[in-house]
Amino acid sequence: MSRWDEGRSRWDEPAAPARYAASKVPLITVYFWIIKLLSTAMGEATSDYMVRTIDPVIAVLIGFAGFVVAMVLQLRAKAYSAWIYWLAVVMVAVFGTQAADVLHIKFGVPYTASTAFYAVVLAVIFILWYRTERTLSIHSIRTPRRELFYWATVLATFAMGTATGDMTARTLNLGYLASGIWFSIAFAAVAVAHWKFRLNPILAFWIAYVLTRPVGASFADYVAFPHSVGGLGAGHGTVALVLTFMIVILVGYLAVTRKDAEDPRQVAASPAPARQRRAVPRQPGYLPVQPPPPGEAWPPRHEWPERDQRPARGASPARGQRPARGQRPPRDAWPARDQRPSRRPWETEDAAEQTAEGFFAWDDQ
Repeated sequence: MSRWDEGRSRWDEPAAPARYAASKVPLITVYFWIIKLLSTAMGEATSDYMVRTIDPVIAVLIGFAGFVVAMVLQLRAKAYSAWIYWLAVVMVAVFGTQAADVLHIKFGVPYTASTAFYAVVLAVIFILWYRTERTLSIHSIRTPRRELFYWATVLATFAMGTATGDMTARTLNLGYLASGIWFSIAFAAVAVAHWKFRLNPILAFWIAYVLTRPVGASFADYVAFPHSVGGLGAGHGTVALVLTFMIVILVGYLAVTRKDAEDPRQVAASPAPARQRRAVPRQPGYLPVQPPPPGEAWPPRHEWPERDQRPARGASPARGQRPARGQRPPRDAWPARDQRPSRRPWETEDAAEQTAEGFFAWDDQ
């Protein structure tokens, strides 16, 4: 089991029966963040190349078709596949970029308004996801409904990140390079807040996930756009091909080594969270009733021990042997509530979530 899942609190407890043997998303490793940044840059360059070389309407239809095909493959898969998952991420990057650009180019919506709009959409998805599943952790993606929430969130983050990056680069006139640097600083600040100041991992993850989009897109635009608009002039087609080649190499490596795949055997062998365990009811003086092993039935009634052979009530002191009320310790001698030992192995819910040693390798083994 990954470090992300150790000591899980109520944020990570599944509220619905699992349908998949393991999570449908990869473990959060250094490879995850590298490919995520490359895919955001590749999606930006590919989208810009398509709308500049063919009819924009046809380009959007092609992007939408690729997005639908990738989603069907991902949702029909029964387990995590690096090729299918990252194909879905790349197509979300392309179509998410087009969705954000359409509002500005086709309908004339300012980037500030589109950024606010997608921020509200993202907030609504988060609220619905948490109200329905009681978790926002990507490591609980083991049911179809949670997977739909996850991919809706990913699409909204890509669209919002695209609009945010364009807003800072064009509306605020920071330029592509300055925007990329500022968003990189914000990304690093989230990493430090999680690593050194115990920022909740789930909150840190989604903030960083949103920030990767403007980081990758800003640097991709800086390299691709001509010198007249503050770029290096490499061209969107060239940038898209180079980034695609790099993504294929990294995803192929993960597909072979499976360094980012959750092991179903570890998931099955891991103990259930404390809130999900059902304690066997105990009665004073009697041994706890042990249920039969999984797959076996209770023994027939005629095989039960006779009443005189069952454990006696002697385990509990008789009423006359209990200390009198005056002999009990006074209540003011009891420790204060905040000084009593906790029944949980962690002090707070945030401490339960703080199980990672570093921001970029939450799930490194």
